Amino acid sequence: MFGFDGTPNGGEERSNVCRASQVLQQNLLAVHEIWKEFVKHYSLSIISLRKFIWSFTRLGDLESAYVTLQHMVGLAFRGDFFISKTDEGRLRNLRLDIPIPYNNDLGLDRCSMENASSLPSVLGNFTKMDIHTNDGMHRTAFNIGRKQVRSLGINMLEKQMSRPTIKILRWSFNDVLHACASVQNCRLADHLISQMQNLGLEPSGSTYDGFIRTVVSERGFREGLEVLKLMQQKNMKPLKSTLATMSISCSRGLQLDLAEAFLDQISKNSSAYTCNAFLEACDTLDQPERAVRILAKMKQLKFQPDIRTYEMLFSLFGNVNAPYEEGNMLSQVDAAKRINAIEMDMVKNGIQHSHLSMLNLLKALGAEGMIRELIQYLQVAENLFSFSNSFLGTPIYNTVLHSLVEAKESHMAIEIFKTMKSCGIPPDAATYNIMIDCCSIINCFKSGCALVSMMVRDGFDPRAVTYTTLIKILLGCEDFDEALELLDQGSSEGIRPDVFLFNTILQAACEKGRIDIIELIVEQMHQEKIQPDPATCNYVFSAYLDHGFVGTAMEALQVLSMRMISEDDGTLEEKRSELEEDFILAEDSQVESRILELFKDSHEYLAVALISLRWCAIVGFPISWLPNQSQWAKRLLTSYGSRKNYGR
Repeated sequence: MFGFDGTPNGGEERSNVCRASQVLQQNLLAVHEIWKEFVKHYSLSIISLRKFIWSFTRLGDLESAYVTLQHMVGLAFRGDFFISKTDEGRLRNLRLDIPIPYNNDLGLDRCSMENASSLPSVLGNFTKMDIHTNDGMHRTAFNIGRKQVRSLGINMLEKQMSRPTIKILRWSFNDVLHACASVQNCRLADHLISQMQNLGLEPSGSTYDGFIRTVVSERGFREGLEVLKLMQQKNMKPLKSTLATMSISCSRGLQLDLAEAFLDQISKNSSAYTCNAFLEACDTLDQPERAVRILAKMKQLKFQPDIRTYEMLFSLFGNVNAPYEEGNMLSQVDAAKRINAIEMDMVKNGIQHSHLSMLNLLKALGAEGMIRELIQYLQVAENLFSFSNSFLGTPIYNTVLHSLVEAKESHMAIEIFKTMKSCGIPPDAATYNIMIDCCSIINCFKSGCALVSMMVRDGFDPRAVTYTTLIKILLGCEDFDEALELLDQGSSEGIRPDVFLFNTILQAACEKGRIDIIELIVEQMHQEKIQPDPATCNYVFSAYLDHGFVGTAMEALQVLSMRMISEDDGTLEEKRSELEEDFILAEDSQVESRILELFKDSHEYLAVALISLRWCAIVGFPISWLPNQSQWAKRLLTSYGSRKNYGR
């Protein structure tokens, strides 16, 4: 420990140096060895236990840190030591430094959180608390009345411990709580908070900082908000790091208003990491306008962006057009200016491209249809990463190949694929599916099959998307019979078709006027419980309408719209009253606005179904909530309920 003059002796000093060295080297085993030697030759003190707890938490050994903390609590309540401050403000233990082995068994390898209640701790003075609390522990962790806590804990602490001892004890609880956050151990964090309250050890801002970090990592930002409310009741201000944690958690929960509010409170000291989380949320929600405000604040306060910032900037602002819109000359010029501005800022801050920033840049160019620039940047990327002995990797090449196929640049895509193979960059399942799709541009089913063979040899099994692309090639040649045979083959091999596969066939059948194929596919979708989507409704409705079958088109639209809501008649009957009154048969002026709100809430299938049914009702067609009882549905079941009924 410390000599009578308050200075550390040689053994203690060497132990401190060795322990710090091993922590820096991330050598947990060595710290455990130091612990064993220390316990063998010296009596433990609050200060030495504090240093071991610090070491264990920094090295991620939460169990040893917790067990050591319980030793500290027991030692603190025995109170056979005195702690004071040096002139430099450091805490020291005033007792003779006589090497005496500690009487109790302190082998951490034989201790665990499961048997922690047997350790010498305050748990014997109060109620013993099992570390494996139930799931409701976090709801009761703060429900001990203030009077009860004060009568049980604080008075006893004041009688048995000095203020420096209480301070050291709180520091160690804080260390373990912060370590709980790194491993998302909410149960232990709940237990530690409850134990502090039972002891009368008032949590500090740092305590709540560690606790909030832990609970939001597992339970989300709402749990953190509850803890902040408790702090507010105690007139405690959260630390800047706590506000940063809450901002990040709200960003991950896509709550931009809350995230920005927390970010505003810490703007002077916030890091790029906090801002990047907000930018990621803006990217996920496709709200670049919200990101602009944060970028302005970062620039105003002279924050240093990192590579993650630029990765998000390319994703948010690299392309101008909204999703599914084709680029034009004006948007391409604007996109080029944006990309150039972002890259100039990267150069200014001495940051080079990462694989992800280059990937997002290439995606932006592809989305705008800027093929020439896409190839140029691919070459720049190849040169850039070759200098750092790094390869571009398959995802970047897949992005380029996908953009080329979307632009119908089949020959260029084939050349890039050959280059990729010659450079030893391994294709993955996505690569092969993209190149099979490329074969649909040149209508070469044989090449598509050859790619499937290569795909299987490389260990990738064909998926539904693979069969969709092969069927697309056959449909391009108007070979519906072979397409249906391939559909059967996929089903026999355990490939479950999806709505995109069926829509591929429906689209081709609609374009060629093959109503028989359309009816066959619609019935097969129903038999396999594949819900239609808006595209399905469009192809079927348009096919009947093009042939002048208006009544059948309206009936089919109703049936498919009902199936978009649910395939189960019982579910439809349950929703009937609500949907009819609020949407389909409603006569107020706000009904269309209510339907559009469903789009904003990502219920686009339901919204399209309600719009279609409302339109059917407006033009005078009665609405039936038993779609399988319609004459059209019955006829399809009779004609195509078994594929054997379809002659090919």
